[in-house]
Amino acid sequence: MFREKVEAFMRQFQADLCHALETCDGGATFSSEVWQHEGGGGGITRVIENGQVLEKGGVNFSAVTGELSPQFLKALQMPDPRYFATGVSVVMHPHSPMVPIAHMNVRYFEAGNGQAWFGGGIDMTPIYVDVKQAREFHEQMKAVCDKHHPSYYPEFKKWADDYFYNEHRDETRGVGGIFFDRLMATEEISMEERLAFVHDVAYAFIPFYTSVINQNRNLPYGEREKQWQLIRRGRYVEFNLVYDRGTKFGLLTKGRIESILMSLPTHASWVYNFTPEPRSAEEQTLSYLKKDIDWVNEGR
Repeated sequence: MFREKVEAFMRQFQADLCHALETCDGGATFSSEVWQHEGGGGGITRVIENGQVLEKGGVNFSAVTGELSPQFLKALQMPDPRYFATGVSVVMHPHSPMVPIAHMNVRYFEAGNGQAWFGGGIDMTPIYVDVKQAREFHEQMKAVCDKHHPSYYPEFKKWADDYFYNEHRDETRGVGGIFFDRLMATEEISMEERLAFVHDVAYAFIPFYTSVINQNRNLPYGEREKQWQLIRRGRYVEFNLVYDRGTKFGLLTKGRIESILMSLPTHASWVYNFTPEPRSAEEQTLSYLKKDIDWVNEGR
């Protein structure tokens, strides 16, 4: 029954988020495609394109069963190859370089031997870092975490810094956020309490991101800002294809390719040896793409 309860929450969250994003964008609606997984179950991929604000965005729901390959079984340190996994994964790529790329996901995994855990998180990738908005984002993430456990924000914020990191470039993907994985039941914390936390993380995304869209959607920009946006999108692609665990899981479990790669932008760029001008907004943004910034107190 718990598995069904989690799956129902994931389905409802996908519907609620898509409705909120359509309303905020005001110019496009999500297409919807139902798909089946070869091991059992399936999902609903919902994509929005060419809106007033959103150039491309995906909100993917899945609830699948199957068996992991021996290689992946070892990588996950799991004693049983059978699994059930459900979750919602979200990536938004706006037209404007003044509106941040946003990512969030919440997921539940259950192994054949009965082990179960939650994972997920939210992070933001501004093309141009707005310190005030980055601080407000982290304040809201901290408030959600503090509601459930005082250790969550410092632990999950550091986890995000370490995870959303392009090691080959020695830079974070954006301004971080929170990231967590393998949240199991303990003597102090039940799975119901874990679910309540994951629920609050998911629904915190809706008001925050729609607010950022509305604050930034009419800010002016030109060709220079668009070029920088394409370069930063390229960094986003590098992370998703090299490091992202969800992408690797989907590919290794023979998931639906279009749904797995929905996180990639329509357009991105790789400019050879690009170096921003000294003291430019682009150079300033690069200076913030590093770990361990105390965003709650930055710029006060």
